[in-house]
Amino acid sequence: MVDDGSTDSTRQMVAQRFPAAIYLYQPNQGVSCARNAGIGAASGEWIALLDSDDEWLPGKLAAQMNLLSQQPEHLLCHTEEIWIRNGKQVNQMKKHTKCGGEIFQRCLSLCVISPSSVLIHRSLFERIGLFDESLPACEDYDLWLRICASHPVAYVATPQIVKHGGHSDQLSRQHWGMDRFRLKALVKIIESGALSGADLSAARAMLRKKAAILANGAEKRGNRNAAVEYRTLAEQHLDPAGKGKSPASKC
Repeated sequence: MVDDGSTDSTRQMVAQRFPAAIYLYQPNQGVSCARNAGIGAASGEWIALLDSDDEWLPGKLAAQMNLLSQQPEHLLCHTEEIWIRNGKQVNQMKKHTKCGGEIFQRCLSLCVISPSSVLIHRSLFERIGLFDESLPACEDYDLWLRICASHPVAYVATPQIVKHGGHSDQLSRQHWGMDRFRLKALVKIIESGALSGADLSAARAMLRKKAAILANGAEKRGNRNAAVEYRTLAEQHLDPAGKGKSPASKC
């Protein structure tokens, strides 16, 4: 249990209700630092995450381990989920559809894997790295890009977690223009040399698309310097092969 600088009675609650839990406190440093601290303190071969506004359904880990026993080549397994907004269940939009396999291109538009749903083999973190602590948001988007660029994922099609949204302290409400952070992640994965062929073309196309959106938004706000910066970034990542965006993999 990682407490990222909370100011309520979390320490006392954990001690009273979960005395066997290892409680780690740190001054507020953000979600990436908190997750990385928990991963570093864990001793298991498999790592599972649970954010403070989500919940696991009974049998979540068992369902994943059962699937992984049938697909031992996979080092990451995620699951379907239930969304609750302001106390009511809502349907996910088509763009949030989840699946397994080679899903890198599906990860380019937005985050399609929920951190609370994953079960990750420790070796993946050792090979790919941890959450990027320089990103105040979209740190999960960044990690899934890095993992899915070279690894297929397993997927449990029945819901195994409940995600609660609509409250004021969600990260998505604390930061405007979330594509700013996705753009940084795209630049990083493109410049890492990990991509080639259709995946590289698709990543460049998505970078140009998001940069154009941000440039237009900056111009509307009267921030011409930012607009020029985003348009320059898009020009720097034109596809040398002259190819358009490759079709994203389908679930």
